[in-house]
Amino acid sequence: MVVASARPGRSLVLSASREARSKGVFTGMPLPHARTRCPGLTILPPDPKASEAACQGLARIAAQYTPCVEPARPGHLYLDLTGTGRLWGTARDAASRVRKEVRERLGLVGTAGVAGNKLVSSIASRAFPSEGVLNVAHGGEAGFLAPLKVGLIPGIGPVRRRLLTEDLNILCIRELAALGLDRLALVFGRQAQVIRERALGIDPTPVYPLSMAPVIAEEIILPQEESDDARLLGCLYRLAAACGFRMRQQGLTPRQAGLLIRYADHVEAGGRLKLPRTCFQDHDLYAPLEALFAKQCNRRVRIGFIRVWFSEFSRPDPQLGLFDVPSPKEERRLMLTRAMDRIRERYGEGGIMYGITFSTP
Repeated sequence: MVVASARPGRSLVLSASREARSKGVFTGMPLPHARTRCPGLTILPPDPKASEAACQGLARIAAQYTPCVEPARPGHLYLDLTGTGRLWGTARDAASRVRKEVRERLGLVGTAGVAGNKLVSSIASRAFPSEGVLNVAHGGEAGFLAPLKVGLIPGIGPVRRRLLTEDLNILCIRELAALGLDRLALVFGRQAQVIRERALGIDPTPVYPLSMAPVIAEEIILPQEESDDARLLGCLYRLAAACGFRMRQQGLTPRQAGLLIRYADHVEAGGRLKLPRTCFQDHDLYAPLEALFAKQCNRRVRIGFIRVWFSEFSRPDPQLGLFDVPSPKEERRLMLTRAMDRIRERYGEGGIMYGITFSTP
């Protein structure tokens, strides 16, 4: 079975069972191709609420073993177990305990990769299909990676993998690691040094725990992927307005805004920016996000997910400025914003909407 949307058009496999993977079905494959490879395929629709509840449960369990937990993607976590040996024993023992607790409390099974860095632990967790714990001893990273396929190295996409395997006859990671930097540069350009380090099992990236700084965010999963700018910008305005209403309720003024969009082929793009002024009115929040959207949305692929967030908050100074007299136009906008917020508080956020959002799904 697979998890995939049954909507018309280009639907992709979001997750595949072990039996489906044995038939050649993989995550990201177009659903019609998956049906061709596996005629008896059972298709389950995605359940965002259930997925979110499972991810939160997994994060709560992991946080009991170490405060340094980094969510990689839904259902995948990095744990830094440095200094926890007196509590949980070896890292392999701790990983076994985490798996057991996840299975008993959440009813979920999975794999755990134990290694000295994030790269090798990630590959170890998905290199072999059976559930369990795979431990890569310190110093044995290069030997562990050597016989594996080159496609497991992050940064080697379908085009470069085909170039390596078909044109250069490089099939396993040991052959990739044996290439000199000059030859790697012909394939990977500036990324040659990074790819060579990854082929040798070197990854200096630390585990980044979630920031404790407050963030106010809103997101939307579109019922059908969109490429129409007017509808997408309407969604963006609705998200910015929802965040603005929440921030005004709490008396917060943001200094930073961020945007994440996910295309129909699951490629993500986004960025963040400093807000040019201390503001919390909807239009002031939306204008910088619209410019960021225009900069990041540069592919001719439909979009299925948008997320907006604001951070770096400050509270307005309760002391009024002696010369801070708003203009008549600004005063009218403030009065309009307050009136709209009163309507939202009484009738809900859908009680009053901007015209630009009427065409949104």
